[in-house]
Amino acid sequence: MEIIFGRNRKEQLEPVQATVTGKIPAWLQGTLLRNGPGMHTVGESKYNHWFDGLALLHSFSIRDGEVTYRSKYLRSDTYNANIEANRIVVSEFGTMAYPDPCKNIFAKAFSYLSHTIPDFTDNCLINIMKCGEDFYATTETNYIRKIDPQSLETLEKVDYRKYVAINLATAHPHYDKAGNVLNMGTSIVDKGKTKYVIFKIPATVPEAKRKGKSPWKHTEVFCSIPSRSLLSPSYYHSFGVTENFVVFLEQPFKLDILKMATAYVRGVSWASCMSFHREDKTYIHVIDQRTRKPVSTKFYTDPMVVFHHVNAYEEDGYILFDVIAYEDNSLYQLFYLANLNQDFGENSRLTSVPTLKRFAVPLHVDKNADVGSNLIKVASTRATALKEKDDQVYCQPEGLYEGLELPRINYSHNGKPYRYIFAAEVQWSPIPTKILKYDILTKSSLTWSEECCWPAEPLFVPTPGAKDEDDGVILSAIVSTDPQKPPFLLILDAKSFTELARASVDVDMHLDLHGLFVPDADWDVKASDGYMAPQA
Repeated sequence: MEIIFGRNRKEQLEPVQATVTGKIPAWLQGTLLRNGPGMHTVGESKYNHWFDGLALLHSFSIRDGEVTYRSKYLRSDTYNANIEANRIVVSEFGTMAYPDPCKNIFAKAFSYLSHTIPDFTDNCLINIMKCGEDFYATTETNYIRKIDPQSLETLEKVDYRKYVAINLATAHPHYDKAGNVLNMGTSIVDKGKTKYVIFKIPATVPEAKRKGKSPWKHTEVFCSIPSRSLLSPSYYHSFGVTENFVVFLEQPFKLDILKMATAYVRGVSWASCMSFHREDKTYIHVIDQRTRKPVSTKFYTDPMVVFHHVNAYEEDGYILFDVIAYEDNSLYQLFYLANLNQDFGENSRLTSVPTLKRFAVPLHVDKNADVGSNLIKVASTRATALKEKDDQVYCQPEGLYEGLELPRINYSHNGKPYRYIFAAEVQWSPIPTKILKYDILTKSSLTWSEECCWPAEPLFVPTPGAKDEDDGVILSAIVSTDPQKPPFLLILDAKSFTELARASVDVDMHLDLHGLFVPDADWDVKASDGYMAPQA
């Protein structure tokens, strides 16, 4: 596993020409931007967790059938401080670091108060977000970093807290047709309350209100949901939206604030302050976007951990939403670098299998329905919602497919009825070995795979003017476990899942996490039409 996970990657600062085999569709003109961890050792110090690594941006620029590649480390404050010190001096979630090399109890105690609610890292290694005319590298803290999408240069740092009172935020926002950003964050013990905050960032600001201010100045709180626990808020990585509702899962994978407040002085990581409470429920919050308030019915399901929502939509008075669910938090544990060793195959079998599950919740609950009766009357799913006493509803999902992760869809169907999911197939190991196209309607699938190849998250790009949901291409950056086989950008026909072309590059490419595709026309930012926004 060292060849993929543990080794530091080299930057490719100048564009390098790829060797293209096959034929790239003439209409495919633009740049695929990707983000993920690329450096896990600084000097003699090492990160504990793969998700802690320093962010490495990379891009594939596709023009007139040719492809160029470049990569560059995000020059975050975290990166600069670590490189200057030649060791890790900024803490990540799985690695606690100490700026002072003297690690005695007095040095720890001196910094205790400043770490109660810590000033988190700006190592934005998870995703790329578009906000107005700008692009940002994102993570799950209150910081994001503006980047130049063409040169990959790191620009200014944005602190969400200047515009909305949150300490943590997801790296998976949603976008409406106008390009406005809808995202969620957690406000920890603010004015005696811990809450989940849904906020909206406008893509543009009307001239009358602009006065030189950026869209950030016009960020508004859309809705707040009180945490069920003041000191143990839920961890979450994404959320779902329909045309009229927001779906948020308050799951029993929780962050212990009291433990977090003493983590620094105890010399343990913040990740050690997160735990899965298998005796608790997962609460399903449904927020009406029109009233900006949660619906009154209390929905819940069994304990689970969800990192990625796939999609959600309304049908005949019900909300159907699809997620990739785990039975516990063992996936996060597996990606400690100590577990990514020669025993990785055995360790991975101890993790729960990611399962595509469909939930259904009724928007209107019949007060006269019998306790124990199924409130779901839509024929398109076997998911149930059983009425209980005290206005509670227990939701049981329909299992659709086992062994997939990093789901993407045709984003024009986000929040609407859809048919296809594009994902990495992982089966009994969390390592992606195949790219999968899953048909929700027929419950059938198509796959692409090649020996020694690990595909990244597959991203769908539609053919201009496409009418069919799967009329387009799939883009995936492929790394190889064979040192003799160079990495490449794979381009698949999304309908047939046959290979159209690949662009091989002789570079030190890393396994990334998430990203987006920007058509060439969008560099001028004339409109958000045709822009492929990141999918949660």
